[in-house]
Amino acid sequence: MGAGATATSAPGDVRSYEHLLDQRPWYKNRRLLLLNFWIVIVLVTSSTNGYDGKLFLNHGLQSLPQWQSAFHHPTGGSLGLLGAIQNIGSLSALPFAPYMADIMGRKSCIVWGACLMIIGTVIQTASQNVNMFIGARWLIGFGLNFAATGSPMLISELAYPSQRGQITSLYNSLWIFGSIIAAWTTFGTFHIDTSWSWRIPSAIQGFPSVIQLCLIWFVPESPRWLMSKGREEEALRTLAYYHANGNEKDPLVEYEFQEIRATIHLDSEVAKSVGWLTLFKTPGNRKRMRIIIAIAFFSQWSGNGLASFVPLLVYRTYILTRITLTVTSPTTQLLINGVLSIYSFALCIFASLYCDKIGRRKLFIISTAGMLVAWILETVCFALYTEKGNPATAHTFIAMIILFSTFYTLAYSPLIVTYTIEILPYNLRSRGFTVFNFTICLSLIFNQYVNPIALQNIGWKYYTVYIAWLSFELVFIWLYLVETKNRTLEETAA
Repeated sequence: MGAGATATSAPGDVRSYEHLLDQRPWYKNRRLLLLNFWIVIVLVTSSTNGYDGKLFLNHGLQSLPQWQSAFHHPTGGSLGLLGAIQNIGSLSALPFAPYMADIMGRKSCIVWGACLMIIGTVIQTASQNVNMFIGARWLIGFGLNFAATGSPMLISELAYPSQRGQITSLYNSLWIFGSIIAAWTTFGTFHIDTSWSWRIPSAIQGFPSVIQLCLIWFVPESPRWLMSKGREEEALRTLAYYHANGNEKDPLVEYEFQEIRATIHLDSEVAKSVGWLTLFKTPGNRKRMRIIIAIAFFSQWSGNGLASFVPLLVYRTYILTRITLTVTSPTTQLLINGVLSIYSFALCIFASLYCDKIGRRKLFIISTAGMLVAWILETVCFALYTEKGNPATAHTFIAMIILFSTFYTLAYSPLIVTYTIEILPYNLRSRGFTVFNFTICLSLIFNQYVNPIALQNIGWKYYTVYIAWLSFELVFIWLYLVETKNRTLEETAA
């Protein structure tokens, strides 16, 4: 992906080795079936992240009167800290996670993260005061960053070539699956009159990590990481066992092995000089990082923090009461939360499964253009109701929120992790992915602290800022995003 990278077909395009692929459906190949089962264990990380995000934010625990009472109805800075502390914990782990992933392996990163999240879950479930709860959420965020660093890299480096795009896209899509579990769990425990109404959802948060910790030992390590450590025979056996039913002489295995070895050996020549500044030293690397930082910001700064039908309490208090939408019942909030999570998950799965047919670039363009149109209409409706009190615009406003979320989900939910990993070469993958996570954490903290203040002070006019920003996003994506579908990791990152 040098400065002159284009979306044209490369010699290593999937068409050049398509004849080497097993043409049977994957579910009729026992080894691929087993490989995909192990990958599901790794995918659990994203569900854990989604569960935590939905559990506290977007009317999860905050909608439970029992939780509010237990922690003395936190408001202002205390509530803001409760929302941001998980991301602060993730930021705290960023200096360490990429080194563990590169030195000790992708699996070790996941194991360490799962252990920390289990400990954090126990503390959160047993919390007796708000400080204990905040500390637990920090620890969960700290551990989650380790698991979230190792998991997507392991998935993309293990997956069968023809399935890599879809499976890696499913990683971020399963964030929504975790949010569905959280939404319906809090809905189910809402009627419990004791503190167990919020302790049960808190405890369930740790179950995915327990399952992952029990089964991760059976998941194969990344062949690319093994190769980078000089364990070529082990890497070859892994590729052969899962991609060719154990046949080390299979043409596809030989193709993959030689391509990975050549890339790793080339990377090893410059590995001694690889540092954080390497990410920005060459024109090709600067282009990569420009795209990665941009899509990380776009994923959180496209107005989605404001556009959610059930946004953070402070957004809902201002917007939804201004348009006379009476969604004040905790039961109604939780029910809407659960239904819309299922809707978003279905859209994510669709985009994940068809990303290789439609293309990453095309999905990003459709998604961003659709968000821009929906946001303009949303802004007009919000302004008309605020200034003239037209009730019809209130209903249209809600419809535009759902339309906006639909377009957002088509690309930004399933593809941002996939695209980031695809354009990074092996020797920069963990550091580049850390920059991606760092950027997302910063943008989330911005959303949680700045958006409420701006919205409260200038009202609907703040929406016009996002019209300009979404226009910039569309131009950027049109000019800089290249197509990566139907290529191996080595070919895409070249």
